[in-house]
Order: sequence, then structure tokens, then C-alpha cells
Amino acid sequence: MLDIRIVAGFVGSLTSFLGLLMSIPLGISLCLGETDSRAFLLSMVITIAAGFLLAKAGRKNHDLSNKECFAAVTLGWVGAAAFGALPFVFAGSLTSYTDAFFEAMSGLTTTGATVLRDIEAQPHGILFWRSFLHWLGGMGIIVLFIAVLPNLGPGAMRLFKAEVPGPVPERLEPRIRDTAKSLWLIYLGISIVQAALLRLGGMSIFDSVTHTFGTMATGGFSTKTASVGAWESPFIQWTIVAFMLIAGGNFALYHRLLRNRRFSVLKDEEAVSYLVIVACAAILLISSIHPTYDNLGKTVRDSCFQVASIITTTGFATADFDTWPFLAKGVLFILMFIGGCAGSTGGAIKVRRVLVVLKHAFAESYRSLHPRAVTRVKLNGVAVQDEALN
Repeated sequence: MLDIRIVAGFVGSLTSFLGLLMSIPLGISLCLGETDSRAFLLSMVITIAAGFLLAKAGRKNHDLSNKECFAAVTLGWVGAAAFGALPFVFAGSLTSYTDAFFEAMSGLTTTGATVLRDIEAQPHGILFWRSFLHWLGGMGIIVLFIAVLPNLGPGAMRLFKAEVPGPVPERLEPRIRDTAKSLWLIYLGISIVQAALLRLGGMSIFDSVTHTFGTMATGGFSTKTASVGAWESPFIQWTIVAFMLIAGGNFALYHRLLRNRRFSVLKDEEAVSYLVIVACAAILLISSIHPTYDNLGKTVRDSCFQVASIITTTGFATADFDTWPFLAKGVLFILMFIGGCAGSTGGAIKVRRVLVVLKHAFAESYRSLHPRAVTRVKLNGVAVQDEALN
């Protein structure tokens, strides 16, 4: 039976944690002397107080059941969006709470849809907060909570399974908290490298950090209405292409690469398939749009950028691809459904699932021709369990 008090205790602690994170955009607003500092201060007080009261009304029990984990994760995300929306309303960026909730939920789920009309007119604190919500949601705010909160006990693994979207969540370390921490450290490390490269390419510190948030979370919020197209720098655009593709890769694979230096990405079927799909799609786009472009370099850059942006479901843009030929738009449409790798921050179906479905279809077709044959769907030489296959 579902114990709502246990769920309330978890959601309350998560809400207070989110309130504490509001101190970062508050600090930015205070440093720049902008008017949205009051909005963040008020939002922070309300969020922490509400979280404290909710946690106080609930009770702590680290051995959460499956029902309690699903309820905690669902209500945790809804609560995070509900309180994450407050700064948008109090700062006057959005007059309707419904719009503010939409913006916050779009950020946390890295959907990237926005209802903000004049993005450049927004204060720096608000622009940072909306991109920061992206970054928190990219690796998962529940996973972050598991990483920083001590002694979650047996319930941590169930929370991790309920949060992570991959077909089979991997335990990278003996303790699930250490697994969550490892994933977040890798995520943070790659983010720092990208921000440094974008700064080196000519972006301001603020823009480099916020666009790193949008890239690594594969969400696509930008500080410019024209998105990345506002920067004509090939270096900046190629840097973002590279890190969008990295964000669309499996972070568990990156963990193995760091732990075992001799491990090769080419040993992973999903990673190879992902890169092959990207390369083939880029070649198709280049051949399709080349007649409409004067510059071959820009043709290649725009094609590769949009392929990386769409397959990882990031949503950044450097060109109006609605004017491209039908073939190019068709390729992008298909990529939108495939998505990145399992264990990535990307959305959509995921390459691993597509591979398993194709292998399963082939196995069933082979079995119909050879009824006595024993066929098993394998990935990386390992048989896929029926539970994962289903």
C-alpha cells in the first residue's frame, strides 16, 4: 500500500534542495544589480519553507516500495516545475502562472519549447535560471538528489530505476549513490570543458555557460532569439556540434572509458550505430542542400549542426531548415524519432531500442523460415533478457 507520508517527506526534501539552488541565479542578479533579485529571494524563501513543511509533515523511510518510488519521482518533477516557475512570475517575465509552469517544465524535461517572447529583454538571472533548469533536468534532478543526499538506503536503487529512462539502468559502482555521483561528475566535467571552449571561441562567460547547459542537457534553450545562429563563428558552431553528439552518447560508456583506458567505443554496437546514423544523415543533407548554398563550408557546417541538433533532440538551430528540400526535411523528421543513445541526456526512442527492435524483427523472420532454429536477440554479444526485450 502506498504510504503518502513517505512520498511527502521525499518531495519536501527535494523541494528544499531546489530552493537552495535558487541562490545561484540570485547571486548573479545581485552581482549585476538587476531587478529580478527580489523575485529569486522571494521564490527561494517560499520554496525552502514549503519544502521544510512538507518534509516535516511526512516521514523518512529509506526502504521505499516501487509504488512510493514512482509517486515520489512523478510528484518530485511536478513539484520542481511548480516551484521553479515562481521566479518567472515574480520577475514579471511571464504574467500567467500557467505559462511560467510550462516554461519551467519545458526546462526540466529538456523539451525546449518556450513561451517567452523577447528573450534578449529578459534579466540575466531569469535567463540563467531557465537554462539551469535544463542542465538539472538533463542528467535528472532525482539522480542529483540521490548523489547528494546521504543514507537513502535500499530505496535509492528503486528511485534510480524509476528516474533513468534507459531500458536497463546500469549500476556503475557498488553503491547506487556512487553511481549517481559518478554520472553527475562526468556530466559536470564535460560541461566545464565545453564552457571553456565556447569562451575561447568568443562567447561571453554568461553565454558560454548557458549554452553549455542547453547543449549538455540536449534541451536547446538559448539566450538569443536566433539561437546559435546569432554567432557566425564556425569554431563555436562546430564546438556545439561535438558536444551535442557527446551529450547524445551513453554516459555509462564514458564511465567505462575513464575506468578502463583500453576500452574502445568501437566495441559498443549502439555507439557505432549512432555514429553511422549521424554520418549517413549528414551526407544525405549535404548532398540535398548543396545546390541551394554558395559556400561548401557552410553547407557542411549547417548540415552537421542540424543532424546533431535533431537526433539528440537539442533543438538549437543555425539555419531555417523549413526552406530546405523535401529529402533534407524527411531525414531530419526520421532522426527526431530515433534520438540519442540509451543512458544519454537525449530524448526520443533511443538507438539501443531501435537496434533491439530491428534485431528482434530479423530473429522472428528467421524463425518463421526455420521453425526449429534457436534464435536469441543479442547486443554487444550478450543475449537481451525477455524483460528488457518486452
